[in-house]
Amino acid sequence: MKTIEKILYHLKSEGPVTAKVLAEKFSLTTMGIRQHLQSLEDDGLVDFNDVKVKVGRPTRHWQLTEQGHRRFTDRHHDLAVHMLESVEDLFGISGLEQVIAKREQHTYEQYQQTLQTCETLKEKLEQLAQLRTQDGYMAELITTHDGYTLVENHCPICRAAQHCPALCFSELTVFKRLLGENIRIEREEHIISGQRRCTYRITS
Repeated sequence: MKTIEKILYHLKSEGPVTAKVLAEKFSLTTMGIRQHLQSLEDDGLVDFNDVKVKVGRPTRHWQLTEQGHRRFTDRHHDLAVHMLESVEDLFGISGLEQVIAKREQHTYEQYQQTLQTCETLKEKLEQLAQLRTQDGYMAELITTHDGYTLVENHCPICRAAQHCPALCFSELTVFKRLLGENIRIEREEHIISGQRRCTYRITS
């Protein structure tokens, strides 16, 4: 993977970061990283915010632009949106709901086949994060003081979900079914609401 691609991937998965942090991450000079960032800025893929600190000059934090986020392709997004529109036009809302329910059940069965061998909640969540990453969500699991946070740094169905938010509700339903009624799961961040990622707080 080229350095520029590594920078884009890091910004996508970690959020805004300074050139110094990137230089340390990729074992490059700060000047070298800045040259890469300047090139990405010229291409419209990144921009920056200067963040005030208590002492000294503001620190410059680099982040992906909307165009930069689109670099992480939404799988067949135009086709997906067109198909959803066609289903709704031909069969109405009830037809669209049936399609979403079918996708939900298929996803549940696919994930459950892997998770059913897990003995603990942590094992289930680790497997779930792997499955979501395989499906293009760039997922990771973070342990918190009172449970876990499932982070999805990308949404491969974002365009379709913007057209049909019920897809997001359906995915949350899948998670709840997989983890069981004794586990509480709440979505705290949401990409289609304008946030950088989707996060789910999970407690028992």
